[in-house]
Amino acid sequence: MNAGVFARESDRLGRAVQIGVASGSIISVSFPESAPADAESEHPILDRVFAYLDGDEDHFDDVPVALTVPTDHRRVLDAVRNIPYGETIALRRVIRMAGMDPEDEDDVATARSALRENPVPLFIPDHRVDDAPGAIPEAVARRLRQVESA
Repeated sequence: MNAGVFARESDRLGRAVQIGVASGSIISVSFPESAPADAESEHPILDRVFAYLDGDEDHFDDVPVALTVPTDHRRVLDAVRNIPYGETIALRRVIRMAGMDPEDEDDVATARSALRENPVPLFIPDHRVDDAPGAIPEAVARRLRQVESA
C-alpha cells in the first residue's frame, strides 16, 4: 500500500476516484469514468475519501502529498491547500495568499495554470476556488462543494 494505483467507483460522483501513491505519498488524483481493471480498490486514503464523500468533514491536511511542480505553481498550490473545508474563495485571494500580485497578468496566468495542472486535486482542493477552473472535472467540483456545504 506504500506504492501503486488505487481506484474505486463512487456512486456519489458518478465516476471513479483514482489515486497514485509512491513512497507513501499521494502523487496523483484523477476522476476517470470508471476504475481501471488493474487498480487496487483498497487503500486507507481511499477509505477517507469515501467517508468524506459520505459527509465526514476531512481537511486531508495530514495526507502526505509529493509535488513535482515548478516553484511558482507550488506557491499557488500551497495557498490552495490552506483553504478551509467548506469555504470557497476567489482566485484573486489565492494569488495574494501565494505572495503574488492579482493585478499582474503573468501572476494570474501562473495561478490559473497551477490550478489546471494540479496533480493532486481534492488533497489540494482546487474545487474551493470559485472563479477558476481546476484539475477536477467541473461536475465533480460542484459535487464536492455540495458535500462540503451539507
